[in-house]
Amino acid sequence: MALYVPKPRVDLEHWCTWTSNPYDKIGAVVGHSFRMPRPDENAYTMAANAVLRLILQYDMDPRDVGFFALGTESSTDNSAGAVIVRGMVDTALDALGKDRISINCEVPEIKHACLGGIYAMKQAVRYLSCDGKDRKAIVVSSDIAEYARGSSGEQTQGAGAVAMLLEADPKMFRVDLSRSGNSSNYRGPDFRKPVHRHFMGKGNKLPERVHDFPVFNGKYSTVVYTDATVRSLRDFFDRSGIGGHQRDFFDTEVEAIFFHRPYHWMPVQAMAALYVCAMLADDDPDLAELCISNEIDFEALRTEVNSSPPLFHNQNVADLASTDPCPNLTNAARTVRKTPAFKAILKERMSLGSERMMDLGNLYTASLPAWLAAGFEEAQETGRQLDGRSILAVGYGSGDASEAMILQVVPESWREAADRIGFNRALEQGRNLGQAEYESLHDSGGLQDPDRFDEAGHNFRIERIGRGEEDDYDDIGLEYYSFDKS
Repeated sequence: MALYVPKPRVDLEHWCTWTSNPYDKIGAVVGHSFRMPRPDENAYTMAANAVLRLILQYDMDPRDVGFFALGTESSTDNSAGAVIVRGMVDTALDALGKDRISINCEVPEIKHACLGGIYAMKQAVRYLSCDGKDRKAIVVSSDIAEYARGSSGEQTQGAGAVAMLLEADPKMFRVDLSRSGNSSNYRGPDFRKPVHRHFMGKGNKLPERVHDFPVFNGKYSTVVYTDATVRSLRDFFDRSGIGGHQRDFFDTEVEAIFFHRPYHWMPVQAMAALYVCAMLADDDPDLAELCISNEIDFEALRTEVNSSPPLFHNQNVADLASTDPCPNLTNAARTVRKTPAFKAILKERMSLGSERMMDLGNLYTASLPAWLAAGFEEAQETGRQLDGRSILAVGYGSGDASEAMILQVVPESWREAADRIGFNRALEQGRNLGQAEYESLHDSGGLQDPDRFDEAGHNFRIERIGRGEEDDYDDIGLEYYSFDKS
């Protein structure tokens, strides 16, 4: 795995001062900081940086790659995607005197909100299990999470990319999920749908920065996140034959648990609900006792968990944003979070890499891969014993969908692979934005001193945007990229 995050950094303690928000709450619930892309960066340049780091850090032969997938919800082109990233990486490999990625390579872009990267990883595993048994796969997740200033999501912004190398003989962990010619190469202005073309005339500059602010309802989003993850785990337990010892699964059978992580506290809330559901499935007497002592209707809780709450159909949309369809589960989860048993889960199962993730913000599709990368690097640095252990990974994408899977750590070789991730190195080059710099970069994409945020070492950037003024071909809105190998 390899990580890339842009250099501009917003310190949330400073942000709280600018916006009159309480840092004691923001720091505990959200994290310490988030990253923003430079004006000449986008999801594709960040992905290319992460992939190039992957290739160089693991000294891999790009000619072995037969599957190259991009997971993102921050596309700036509605036709091409992964092939753009592949084109940039090929250009860099040329400049560095290395072989290009094989032309016989699939290049899909996978989109489903924050789950696109995990879907891409699953597709890569299937590729390696079928027609790509003698090849390798690269999956890169890259996203920009931006929210309007003054919105409830502003503090949960973020930007970055995580690239993963998948092979039949993995070195870090195994993904256990139970023919055809192809060709690819970057062809520039062939058939494209650049979003920029809708916002510009015949000049090469956009009238203003094109924002991609989401439409969201925070409380409702938290409810459906929890519901989707609970249901994916329920299916996992059913298919795995884990019946009446679900609590033991969380307490002892998995070494670590990683979630999609929009902000620090959200996985904690989801895990608490999952733990309640596990206790209920196990007929755990501790749960009934907790309900009685905290005036929670135990039978109503059982009904909620075993039914399908009306989260959209036949519901007034306005009610969905303000009404909790599972109040007893919410109260039970809040109660369980205070117990020593659940606090042990957080400390022993969900702490790996958690502190490092508090300096990233929301990376959308790259969020879960980033937490895995942070966790494995921390385990290597601290001497944590993971050999042969099982890890639970839970992905989520708004809209909504969730995936739960077991990752089996490869004995011994995982340490060398984790040692090359470079998670902390990627974070070290951050430069804090001042208030005026943040507001300018956020609102218009401008920086007074852009040189301060130049990336040291290899770097991709948007060089210019096509104007569509050539007689022989149309390239309006098309982004052209450059590579600096210094």
